Amino acid sequence: MTELEREMLKSRIDAVRAQVEQAAVKAGRNPAEITLVAATKMNDAERVRFAIECGIRVCGENRVQELQEKYEQNAYRDTDLHFIGTLQTNKVKFLIGKVSLIQSVSSIRLGQAIAKEAAKQGIRQDILLEVNIGREAAKSGILLEDLPDTLEILAQNPALHIRGLMAIPPIADQTTKNLRYFDEMHQVFVDILTKKYDNVNMDYLSMGMTNDFEAAIACGSNMVRIGTAIFGARHYPAV
Repeated sequence: MTELEREMLKSRIDAVRAQVEQAAVKAGRNPAEITLVAATKMNDAERVRFAIECGIRVCGENRVQELQEKYEQNAYRDTDLHFIGTLQTNKVKFLIGKVSLIQSVSSIRLGQAIAKEAAKQGIRQDILLEVNIGREAAKSGILLEDLPDTLEILAQNPALHIRGLMAIPPIADQTTKNLRYFDEMHQVFVDILTKKYDNVNMDYLSMGMTNDFEAAIACGSNMVRIGTAIFGARHYPAV
């Protein structure tokens, strides 16, 4: 990284942290309650390490192979590592023992695959259940009507610890900023809290990204996953 790139990255991190704090205060909440997850997809180990030097305390990776490569390069030293992307059951084994939280558990089958691998390694794996709140066919996630059964089944496995919910609503409208979906997710979160399932702790409601994290915080999110606002626009290779 050049010195200019370092300055720009530090400036963006400072700005995002300030925005998160302001959004929390505006919502009458304690900023310390909000966990900022830096979505590090397509950023190399050097950039990730520098982001950590600048105060990032949680990194979130979307791709298993990329996480493995950067993990071997010691990219995530002195920070917490989450997996936040779509996960296939055959790749679960590459995450257990490396990530503290798998945010994107989108089915009973995936949860059971995680539990099986965690049990092999003698680990109790923290997970979030991913809810398809917008009912989008192109997205993974548990439909609201299936959430109670999913909770009941996965909570019975001692190798799992359900720590909350995660959602990726439809692309935000500039006016509403997904308020409808965020409000609905928060209500679901609160409802589960009141039911007191065994082996379920509603510690985290992970929702909100670069375009809508302030609205998500206003609606009760306590974990936001931010990539572009921190690292700049991603440049995908031409197909």
